Amino acid sequence: MSTSEASPAARGTPATGVRSAGRARIAARTLRNDRWWQTPALTVLGLGVFVVYATIRSFVRSAYYVEDYHYLTPFYSPCVSASCVDGARHFGTWVGELPMWIPLAFLSLPLLLGFRLTCYYYRKAYYRSFWLSPPACAVAEPHRRYTGETRLPLILQNSHRYFFYAGFVVSLINTYDMIAAFRSPSGFGIGLGNLILLINVILLWGYTLSCHSCRHVTGGRLRHFSKHPVRYRIWTFLSRLNVRHMQFAWITLGTLILTDFYIMLVASETITDLRFVG
Repeated sequence: MSTSEASPAARGTPATGVRSAGRARIAARTLRNDRWWQTPALTVLGLGVFVVYATIRSFVRSAYYVEDYHYLTPFYSPCVSASCVDGARHFGTWVGELPMWIPLAFLSLPLLLGFRLTCYYYRKAYYRSFWLSPPACAVAEPHRRYTGETRLPLILQNSHRYFFYAGFVVSLINTYDMIAAFRSPSGFGIGLGNLILLINVILLWGYTLSCHSCRHVTGGRLRHFSKHPVRYRIWTFLSRLNVRHMQFAWITLGTLILTDFYIMLVASETITDLRFVG
C-alpha cells in the first residue's frame, strides 16, 4: 500500500468522525426511533427567540428607564454615555453621544455575550443544536473531522474563566440597579417592578455563582480541604449550585426578557406599575 493510500492512523493522523476508517459502516444516520430531534430543535427556538429579542431591545433606545421609580432594564446597564437619559446614568457620564449602531450598554453586553457563549452548558447547547456536533447521542453528525477546542475559533472558549470575572462585576452592577430602584417620588417604595428586578438579580447570581469557573476559583486548586475549611464550605455550596447550572442558564434568559418587557411597558406608559409601598 502506498503512502498516499495509507489510512489516517498509519500516517500518524488520528482518525476522527463517525465515517472515518475503523468505524462501523452504517448508512443510516441513526438507528434511534424516538424523537431525538426535539431537544436540539427546542434549543434553537429558545436561543433564537432570546437573541432576536435582546438584539432588537438593545438598539431601539426607547422605553428602557422609568424615571419615577428608577427602573433600568438590564439590557441598558450600565448606561454611561451622554445618549442615555439623565436618571439612567447611575454611574455618571463617561463618554459622549454614541452613534445608533453602538448599544447604550456597550460596556456590559460584549462581556455578557462572551460569558454566555463560552459557558460550559451553552457550548453543549449550541454545539448540538446549531452545529449538530453531535445533535444527539448515537446520531451521526455531518462533520467528517473533529478537532475539539484546540484550534481557532473554538480555542477561544478557554477564555471562559476570564469572562466569569467580568460577569461577576456585571452582576454587582445589576444588584446596584435593583437596590437603586427602591426609590419613589415619596421616598422608599416597592412595586411589582421591584419584585421582578429582585427575582431577576437573585437568579442571575444563581447562574453566575453556579458557573464551573466560579467553583474552580474557590476550591479547584486546593490539595487539602482540611487546611482550608472556609473555602471548602464555599466550594461545597457552589458545587450544589453547579448541579443546577443548566436550569439557571435557561431561567435567566426568561427573567431577563420578562424584566425588560415589564420595564418597557411601564416606561412607555402602556401599563402602570403596581405599587405596594410608595
